[in-house]
Amino acid sequence: MNAVAAASRVAAAWAVLHTVPDPEVPAVSVCDLGIVREVIAHDDGLEIVLTPTYSGCPATEAIEHDVLAAVEQAGLGRARATLRRAPAWSSDWISDEGRAKLKAYGIAPPAQAASNTAMPIRLFGRIAGERIACPRCASERTERLSAFGSTACKALYRCLACREPFEHFKPI
Repeated sequence: MNAVAAASRVAAAWAVLHTVPDPEVPAVSVCDLGIVREVIAHDDGLEIVLTPTYSGCPATEAIEHDVLAAVEQAGLGRARATLRRAPAWSSDWISDEGRAKLKAYGIAPPAQAASNTAMPIRLFGRIAGERIACPRCASERTERLSAFGSTACKALYRCLACREPFEHFKPI
């Protein structure tokens, strides 16, 4: 395969992968969430490199299946998925478009880490007193009801202004 054909095939795969929804939050694609890390053209097919949002994510198998099915249905030939767990996924990998889609879907997106707060491992590197804005009315008068929402990667909040519950995608 020549370099131009390989680059074209990789670009086509990226375009297809941007249409594959996340199985748990279908308003965003697996690319919006930063789960798809690389698309590599090999002589025997495409390699799609995926990093799950966390190592125990039950959606990982479904994501792998959906990604490979989308590439196959697009007629891009053979493909395989490789799971890469290092470096670990970070909510900083969610694209700006993904953050906007999460908010429009009713899930408060995680804030991006400030550039001067980098640390080797950020388990709970949040800003003290950080307020989570309601995705519906933007009020910061909110309270956390539960550390876990419908999935382990989200927390359940309630807006004290509009009284609506909402989920917050946790920063990792």
